[in-house]
Amino acid sequence: MPRFLHTADWQIGRQYGRFDSDDAVALAEARFTCVERIATLASEWQVDAVLVAGDVFDAQTVSDRVIRRLFNAMQAYNGPWLLLPGNHDAALVESVWSRAERLQAVPDNVHVLLRPEALSFAAAGFVVLPAPLTQRQTNRDLTEWFASADTPDTLLRIGLAHGSVQGILAAEIDSPNPIAAGRAEQARLDYLALGDWHGLKQVDARTWYSGTPEQERFKNNGAGQVLNVEIAGPGAPAEVTAHNVGGYQWQQWRREIQLASDIDRCLAELDALPDTSVLDLTLCGTTDLVGLQRLQQALSVAAGRFRSLACHWRELTLAPSADDLISLQADGYLAEVVEQLQQRQSDNSEDEAEVAREALMILATLLRDQAPAGDNPCN
Repeated sequence: MPRFLHTADWQIGRQYGRFDSDDAVALAEARFTCVERIATLASEWQVDAVLVAGDVFDAQTVSDRVIRRLFNAMQAYNGPWLLLPGNHDAALVESVWSRAERLQAVPDNVHVLLRPEALSFAAAGFVVLPAPLTQRQTNRDLTEWFASADTPDTLLRIGLAHGSVQGILAAEIDSPNPIAAGRAEQARLDYLALGDWHGLKQVDARTWYSGTPEQERFKNNGAGQVLNVEIAGPGAPAEVTAHNVGGYQWQQWRREIQLASDIDRCLAELDALPDTSVLDLTLCGTTDLVGLQRLQQALSVAAGRFRSLACHWRELTLAPSADDLISLQADGYLAEVVEQLQQRQSDNSEDEAEVAREALMILATLLRDQAPAGDNPCN
């Protein structure tokens, strides 16, 4: 039974400018490590080929070193790798692929599918029909030729393409690099391996997007996996199983804080996350000084444990409780300042609200530090 790994959208060389430099480097490095995991799986499972449905590289301008490192990461599997140019690494006259050839970096078992022509692996029982992009965007369906391709009846017909299946994905991405819905059935394909959509998605019984194997967006769309595809023979159903290969788990949270129990729940959720988390957290609602200090302490610990943690505080209002004010001994003029800062957190723009919250926290901290130790319940 022929068996394949289907993956796509490696985007080797991707940069992460929104992150701190050490996190950005680690996230970029994770893409090479993920390819190594795929190669190891392919070798352990003895698959007949690894299908990479486009966007192997993030850009045409990646360095020579990045090109060599990518092919080095693939060394654990010595079977056929079938690499399709996508929109990020299209098969231009001068491209990352032509540069890789000049560098003599492409191993003999790696097939870069630069032309729309059938490639037969008769001994393994399949033929690949590729639809490489030769420019970043096209309004023509490059998979049209699959239907007229003549292949032996005894071999599986495997399509490989990079683009948007019309009417299936979001309307705003249905125009660049279109692929007709129902192409697998119309072209008598046993399987159509797709790339471009970065999440895992089944289009029909024989058509799948594998998604990117290393998550890089805050979307719960099944990214971080590779597909194991088994087909008994021509016309037999494709048995598809997803396997996790990603190194980091990206999560975007929004947590409402009103009661101490909300903070307890949030901190328990943080504790349950793995060290490999990339977390973007927005806190909203209202908390007192004690609650804010608990959150800050827990998030400081989490920031040291996670791969990356970004916390957005602007929607969280600091409202010192009566006990807070008593412990801080804020009366008279200071009490008026505290009240004004509290008011400005909700009455002004987001930037001014953030300044007011920070000022209130600084003032509360100064007052707390000046209070006699025995009078300060926060110690």
